[in-house]
Amino acid sequence: MTKVHPKFQNTCQESLYDSKEAIVLTVWKKSLLFNCDGFTVYNSNGDLVFRVDNYMNSPKDNIVLMDASGLPLLSIRRKKLSLGDCWMVYDGETQRDPIFTAKKNVGIMTNRRSLVSVSSKKTVLYEIEGSYSQRSCKILDEKRNKKKTAEIKRKEAMVGGVAFGKDVFKLIVEPEMEPRVAMALTIILDQMFRY
Repeated sequence: MTKVHPKFQNTCQESLYDSKEAIVLTVWKKSLLFNCDGFTVYNSNGDLVFRVDNYMNSPKDNIVLMDASGLPLLSIRRKKLSLGDCWMVYDGETQRDPIFTAKKNVGIMTNRRSLVSVSSKKTVLYEIEGSYSQRSCKILDEKRNKKKTAEIKRKEAMVGGVAFGKDVFKLIVEPEMEPRVAMALTIILDQMFRY
């Protein structure tokens, strides 16, 4: 049987944050806890890297990205009273000084290929282009002349080329981007384009 996180030779270094090569993560849109909504993220060795556990009845306006042991890395909160779909990301579980803000691009005047603009203190950091519903997105670094820093792709089985569906996909993170930031942007995309 095909596994969500197959064991194969790791081409990355042990540490997610010290890698000089792209890191390939397997994102499974399923919580490890019963009766929860969330994400489970594995590295190429099949080791748990990140997780998100939201109880079914809790509001989806506050999401915490945790490491494998359950320590909070980033808090993702929907901005209240915003004209568009806007999310703020904080370090740990704090609610002061967001690291960055992600805003859904809508309207005639915006770049139609861009789904989301990510900014910090009114400076655009990243643009996200593609289609989240098709699990085909690129996160482009505005400071590096739109260089691709992360990509969301459909995951296929190692044998037979069978696709897993939309609940299992790959997140490929280049060394220029922190994996926790790429995963936070993936969670925001899921919230913005859920239906």
